[in-house]
Amino acid sequence: MRTSGRGLGRRGIARSPSPHTGVSPLSGRVAVVTGAARGVGAAVATALSEAGARVALLGREEERLREAAAGLPTPTLCVEADVTDPAALDAAAREVETRLGPADVVVANAGIAVSGPFRDTEADLWQRVVDVNLTGAANTARAFLPHLTRTRGYFLQVASTASFGSAPMMSAYCASKAGAESFAQSLRCELEPDGIAVGVAYLHWTGTDMIGGIDDNPVLRALRAHQPRFARRVQTPARVAGLLTDGIVRRAPRVHAPPWLRWCQALRPVFPALVAHISRRELRCRSGAEFAAGTGAMGAGGRADWTAHRSAPTPRPGGQAD
Repeated sequence: MRTSGRGLGRRGIARSPSPHTGVSPLSGRVAVVTGAARGVGAAVATALSEAGARVALLGREEERLREAAAGLPTPTLCVEADVTDPAALDAAAREVETRLGPADVVVANAGIAVSGPFRDTEADLWQRVVDVNLTGAANTARAFLPHLTRTRGYFLQVASTASFGSAPMMSAYCASKAGAESFAQSLRCELEPDGIAVGVAYLHWTGTDMIGGIDDNPVLRALRAHQPRFARRVQTPARVAGLLTDGIVRRAPRVHAPPWLRWCQALRPVFPALVAHISRRELRCRSGAEFAAGTGAMGAGGRADWTAHRSAPTPRPGGQAD
């Protein structure tokens, strides 16, 4: 852990940099990023730190968290925590406040995915995706709402084009991301009277380990092959992090990465029929065995979470662990 300094008084984040001083509106603020050990989470932590924020990096892989925090220009805090564990998040929230101050920004980024046919996916793994991506987002909001209430802060839920794509072979991921989007939109209405802003970030293909070997995965390859050329482009995590940081500064209700995704919002009603048409054709052309070959947790982060989850002690009646 690297920490220094005392908490500053907070009245919410300015919507734009000062034209007179050029000082970042995030300077001295406290930001919390879940799923910060790698990928988009680590990149967002870097971008926020470079914008002057004190950053708390939360995630499952402590060593990776420390690597992500190493060399960042502002005080940081690394907390190993499972977003599906409310007690761990409550403890993390207390530690963040003690060491950095109350959070002005919370980025609910933690997420995992599983690909492959629903019938071939372990029930516990399918449930784990929903627990991390949806319930974990709610747990994160609940733990840090006392902070955001005091700071009149900003909560950013990282969603995906999977929120409205409903792609086959990705049922847990699509269902959980659609749920996370809906959760954030509902939360926005509830928290607005308290001066808390809530945003939803829509991400498309991003070059994290979740889609590593994209052309070797029959599910991802089929999904991507039927998209327009510009939509197949894989963005870097740094590019996405920059767009998300801009959205955080603006306290934006929606952040699109890449920006052209904003034009897709008006077309959302047609996407289910379009995806279904393409999917039926694709499924007729390929064997079930080919799709089943790609079944499992996606990416190093997803596999690390699944391994840690399976190796965790099983609670016994009465709250004790074996």
